Amino acid sequence: MTTKKLLITIFGILGAVFLLVALFVGAIVGFAFYTISHSEAASTAKGFLKQNQKLRDEIGEVKDFGSFVTGSINTEGSDGVATLHLKVIGARRSANATVNMVYSEGHAWRVTGASYVNEAGQTVYLLDKYNESSP
Repeated sequence: MTTKKLLITIFGILGAVFLLVALFVGAIVGFAFYTISHSEAASTAKGFLKQNQKLRDEIGEVKDFGSFVTGSINTEGSDGVATLHLKVIGARRSANATVNMVYSEGHAWRVTGASYVNEAGQTVYLLDKYNESSP
């Protein structure tokens, strides 16, 4: 076998291994994004953002959310915390929002904090710290 054929074979094998590793890593990352974006925590966060009047006054009626929901969901037994980052697409403009949630003893997720970044780049908090009943 000539040196040229040997190099072509080696590079072909290395390319195939690299492709397999890239596909495997891509599948894991894709599964993680899918799991987070289709979780109960994400549904709770989206529902909260759709109903929040302060956000709707700024960006208009919430039409949709971005394709990727990022953040973390940590559960231990019957307790959990989550921090999710979503792109909220409104009738007038889009905004990047962050929603913090908890659940305890297996109850539904509860929003404990939420904010978005306005056009001026300022963080606007969506929950009144002294009146938690406001959506």
